[in-house]
Amino acid sequence: MRTRSLGYLAALVVFALDQLAKWLVTGPLGVNRVGDQLVLLPIFQFTYTQNNGISLGLFNATTEVGRWMLVALTSAIAIGVAYWMGREKNRIDQVALGMVLGGALGNILDRVRHGYVVDFADLHFGAWRPFLIFNVGDAAISIAVAILLLRAFVSRKDQSKGSGPEETIEHA
Repeated sequence: MRTRSLGYLAALVVFALDQLAKWLVTGPLGVNRVGDQLVLLPIFQFTYTQNNGISLGLFNATTEVGRWMLVALTSAIAIGVAYWMGREKNRIDQVALGMVLGGALGNILDRVRHGYVVDFADLHFGAWRPFLIFNVGDAAISIAVAILLLRAFVSRKDQSKGSGPEETIEHA
């Protein structure tokens, strides 16, 4: 499979899983009103929320203008990611960028359809919540960014090892 196809396949899988999970939680499982909860484990439950902003509640868009500005902003970012993915040669980076793209597209679709992003995954340890309530797309984006950052640090470290002074000595 061509590298670029792998990234687009990852985007499609993340997008489909994100939309399927949102449908299952809000449809058959009935967790579809703000505050509805379904406890699955002592540390994990589904808690329905409507996210009007982006990551960490930033740029909260409670008006129609704000909503469509966020759609435009996240769409521009998704286009940039798709462009980067089309030029990227590393398979791991391709998949990570595909995960970002798929998660972003899932959240864009929510914002277009509903005016907000559906979040439901609630990880907690007692009263402590290490994350805000999130969805599959958010998780994919977070994991992908971690992969891209780790790869950037590893490749930088590998490059610095290979460019030592012993390799720059010219032979007379």
